[in-house]
Amino acid sequence: MTVTGFWAAAGFAGNMTKTFKIVTLGCKVNQYESAFLQACLQEEGWIPVSPGAPSDLTIINTCIVTQAASHQSRQEIRKAIRQSDGKGQVAAIGCYGQVFPEELRSIEGLRLIAGNVEKGRIADIISSAHDAGDLMDFSMPFPHGMRFEIMNIKTFPGRSRAFLKIQDGCESFCSYCIVPFARGRCRSLQPDDVLRILEDLSVGGYREVVLTGIHLGKYGTDLPGQNSLKSLLRAITREKLPLRIRLSSLEPGEIDEDLIEMVASENGLCRHFHIPLQSGDDGILEKMHRTYSSRTFAGLVEKIHDSIPSAAIGADVMTGFPGEDRTAHAATMALLQDLPVSYLHVFPYSRRAGTPAARFPAHVPPDEKKRRAASLRSLGALKKQYFYERCNGRVLQVVPEGWHVRARGLVKGISDNYIPVLFSPPTGSAHDDFFPVRIERVDENNVIGQVVHSHQSE
Repeated sequence: MTVTGFWAAAGFAGNMTKTFKIVTLGCKVNQYESAFLQACLQEEGWIPVSPGAPSDLTIINTCIVTQAASHQSRQEIRKAIRQSDGKGQVAAIGCYGQVFPEELRSIEGLRLIAGNVEKGRIADIISSAHDAGDLMDFSMPFPHGMRFEIMNIKTFPGRSRAFLKIQDGCESFCSYCIVPFARGRCRSLQPDDVLRILEDLSVGGYREVVLTGIHLGKYGTDLPGQNSLKSLLRAITREKLPLRIRLSSLEPGEIDEDLIEMVASENGLCRHFHIPLQSGDDGILEKMHRTYSSRTFAGLVEKIHDSIPSAAIGADVMTGFPGEDRTAHAATMALLQDLPVSYLHVFPYSRRAGTPAARFPAHVPPDEKKRRAASLRSLGALKKQYFYERCNGRVLQVVPEGWHVRARGLVKGISDNYIPVLFSPPTGSAHDDFFPVRIERVDENNVIGQVVHSHQSE
């Protein structure tokens, strides 16, 4: 179909070069979906431009996980409209349009809204769009029985490590979380499709793929047969692809001894677990509708550390949840202080309309939330530094991500246990391969290593 109407306001006809850029906010799943959308648009003849350059089309892939994320999404939409100066079109897609489309409809100058139901079809919608003067609204509720939408991808622009979305949706309905409303019910990518896409990525030169999902541990629960994340990982490791697999966030109850043993014994699985804690106080965990206790979380972390001493163990922590007093905050601090966690992702509680917690009493004042978050981040920095120092002298398998200081010949890479390492690659070596790197120095800002010419066991 000739591209007319919708693009007439941008001042070009269907046979002219069309430029675009995508602004991606939020999670790794959004990043994967943006990469898919970019590939689809380029196949249709669109030309990507740099973030600061003018474009015929700007797409904002939105996030609403917190109030701050919603605010940033609106800021990026309005910024794109100002920069277009009436000569380009602006589309807002993803979670914002799925849950709060009425807020987007009030933004003057926005030309297209789509939620997550239609996100995979955005390239087709844009290419066939018409009626330039009116806002086109493709926000709609999730249909009953919606299946996983395959988004085939062979490249991940601008990254040496790829993401692969294998799961979507969440049915946990934690009391603070808007995500189930934005992403719908759990659904999974078929194992054969996972293996096919991983093979394509390995052929494309990617040496690490991060398996992502909205609730990754629920992978396979909607598929027929005995499909699960563990069965998928077994199938992946049997393929012996020249890449390693990193898992994104897993809930405490989804990590058992079998999975820990698998990560400990399989070279193709990264020694890295990211586990949401949210609070170290059992009363707060119950109000959050979390399904574990602080003791359960602590036991899991200790079990991982005992089985894989060099594994990275990260934790999400929310502070300032309604009803969290100083005693509850202190319990979280004390729990984390005593555990061998490697780093913390700290989030102040954000009140989200439509969630039960928004109606809870005893909301924590903003200044107090900020103070508690600062104390947790300070603890997280100490934990990270200690973890890096524990790995000093060890040989780690590192995938390069790009130049850190080209003039000094320093490349930045990431180890399988999630340590950012600076090192000088051997002359003439390919920058899309694994490097065995011995950690030689750890300072406040950097971990410095040296490539060794033969792998040395830890």
